[in-house]
Amino acid sequence: MGIVSEFKEFAVKGNVVDLAVGVIIGGAFGKIVDSVVKDLIMPLVGKAVGGLDFSNYFVMLSEPPAGYAGPMTYEALTKAGVPLFAYGSFLTILLNFIILAFIIFMMVKQINRLKRDSAPAPAPVEAPPTPEDIVLLREIRDSLQRK
Repeated sequence: MGIVSEFKEFAVKGNVVDLAVGVIIGGAFGKIVDSVVKDLIMPLVGKAVGGLDFSNYFVMLSEPPAGYAGPMTYEALTKAGVPLFAYGSFLTILLNFIILAFIIFMMVKQINRLKRDSAPAPAPVEAPPTPEDIVLLREIRDSLQRK
């Protein structure tokens, strides 16, 4: 019975529940950001650089199989079993990461700004009261200085 009650205590702790919620929300948020990058930003980048499709930049490490008559695209050659050094795919993923990181940075920056703007001003910190012995010593010092 001890293990069951310990597990129940662990499973219902706030940290575990918060982590589960964070993972679920993070997964959904990841899909949103991925769609922003893939569907909104990358087409603009492709248009800006002349409609280039980075995924078709590769180097064939060996010749296609004998009799291969398909297109010389990354997808077709990969399906045909040709080993490829696919640097274009890497460039696409790297560019996606940079854009994604920048978008998340800007979102976190704005969230932090909103938190700062909406947070109440901190109450002025009052100095702690001076201990009685210090007050007494000051009075003695002042009275000695007058003489």
